[in-house]
Amino acid sequence: MNVNTSAVLCATLFAVAAPLSAQESKSAPLAKQLVAQLDAAKLDSIAVRDPSSQDVYLAALYIKGSQLLVISNKYAVPAALEGRLSKKEYRDLYIDLNSSPANGRVFVEDLGSDGLKARREENQPFDSVEINSTRTMFDSDWKKQKLSEEDYMKAFSAADDRYAQILSALLAQLKKGS
Repeated sequence: MNVNTSAVLCATLFAVAAPLSAQESKSAPLAKQLVAQLDAAKLDSIAVRDPSSQDVYLAALYIKGSQLLVISNKYAVPAALEGRLSKKEYRDLYIDLNSSPANGRVFVEDLGSDGLKARREENQPFDSVEINSTRTMFDSDWKKQKLSEEDYMKAFSAADDRYAQILSALLAQLKKGS
């Protein structure tokens, strides 16, 4: 095998492996920042009304050293959630959102509290996201979920974008002095 053939072979192998590993997580730095600020404020939860949609609320429950559970959902009685927000009853608001019917709900299980990852590391838990009652597990096994690799990566990208938006809004709430 000559040098040119080796170079082409290496480039081909990297191109095949690139789609799954090259996807950068937009949510990773935001999740880490949110967790650090929750720790600093000695909080295990935070919530806010979604700045991009007045009838949607966002909330996060942080289980220290384990996971970050984040939800975006509409609620039948917004005045009740406004009361919880004003009293800083973030955990209760999270519970209310999580127990209400899925009405455009986004639910993120960020195991590791380090942002979404498209690729599961060996012997590590994996993240999952439920958007509009469709659950996607980011366990690197798209075939098991009856997805093509391309559809799996599209689902990851959409979930990561929405998760980053939610985390940004929650961070802004924390910076206000929750």
